[in-house]
Amino acid sequence: MSDQSKTAELEWRGGAVPVATRFNDPYFSIDNGLAETGHVFLAGNNLPERFANDFRIAELGFGTGLNLLAAWQAWLASGQSGRLIYTSFEAYPMGFPDMRKALRNWPELQELADEMLAQLEAGDFEITTPTLSVKIILGDARKTLPQWQGKADAWFLDGFSPAKNPELWGAELMQAVANHTHAGGTFATYTAAGHVRQSLAKAGFTVTRVAGYGRKRHMTIGTL
Repeated sequence: MSDQSKTAELEWRGGAVPVATRFNDPYFSIDNGLAETGHVFLAGNNLPERFANDFRIAELGFGTGLNLLAAWQAWLASGQSGRLIYTSFEAYPMGFPDMRKALRNWPELQELADEMLAQLEAGDFEITTPTLSVKIILGDARKTLPQWQGKADAWFLDGFSPAKNPELWGAELMQAVANHTHAGGTFATYTAAGHVRQSLAKAGFTVTRVAGYGRKRHMTIGTL
């Protein structure tokens, strides 16, 4: 682990759902985390319809890696040539045994999960396959994102609840997200918190509140 990050501390709800004790928040929907990822982050960014060679996704909060696996699965199913390029910013990386345990909830992702974890466990926090290029940037995103040289076509804003993890939803960080988005790029997030929507709008996104997943009435999407 980088000395800029600390390993996530967890409890397990029902033996299957990891909860970050630092934020008292689960990593994914208790109902169906994969379906929520599909609704919020894929459909919210109009994916896979927008996929093209070297499409670039960036993410705040790598967590279990579920969003990456869902995006990779969709990329492969779409028949794209070339690689999906994925960058994730994570301050409190989950231990690999915990990540593996969490991902057992989705047998349909197991082959991809095994490939992801085999490469991550090699110690680089990078993944390179013929169809995927991933870099996980460890540390506080408020410091690491402004230094990033890349730009994304789509953002997955997946930090813990703004009420419990306000550092990952501040106006300066949302501006950094906009600064690292290609013109016409998009974001999606499960939260509909007013101050988050206002910060993203001020940063230059056209922001829309739409129907959320499951018990969450609303979520937010936007285009730069």
